[in-house]
Amino acid sequence: MTTDNDIFAGDAPHEILARWMSEAEGTEPGEPNAMALATVDATGLPDVRIVLMKACSAEGLEFYTNYESRKGAQLVASGKAAANFHWKGLKRQVRVRGTVTKVSPEVSDAYFASRPLGSRIGAWASRQSQPLPDRETLLDQVARAEKEHGTSPQRPPHWGGFLLTPSEFEFWADGEYRLHNRFRWAYDFGSRQWAITRLNP
Repeated sequence: MTTDNDIFAGDAPHEILARWMSEAEGTEPGEPNAMALATVDATGLPDVRIVLMKACSAEGLEFYTNYESRKGAQLVASGKAAANFHWKGLKRQVRVRGTVTKVSPEVSDAYFASRPLGSRIGAWASRQSQPLPDRETLLDQVARAEKEHGTSPQRPPHWGGFLLTPSEFEFWADGEYRLHNRFRWAYDFGSRQWAITRLNP
């Protein structure tokens, strides 16, 4: 795709996202791969939190969490999610919507093994989203997990990856006088092609 603004150029939306994220590495004080992940509960009430995207490809956006957490349960129940990346330094954002599935156990195992030891122990110790009486209880759970699993803990069965398979991307860049540039990529599952539409700011 070629537009009147080269930052939007690209043959596939995940390629544009990856390029913008790479550029954001030089402008953002935190993780440029941080995204707001939106889900819905059983009543349809939205829920949102920040997670880290760990891989971006033509297949989708990959991230990891506790399957028994609130977001994990919502993702499994609905099979749908939306995400938003915002890079203040670049004055750009990307919105993504689509379906969600668990990645294979093998992919989850490989990523889990790459994490720092403390994070692997934490995955065993934390009963994510469940009530916690005090900080000391959590530290006791960590100590027990360290004793039980040692220095080479295997991936907990309740922890692993999800793949957000996009049906829609929207790329947004700041414009003077709030005349922003917006392009929506919508996937046509019949033709297996992306339809690109420029949107009003």
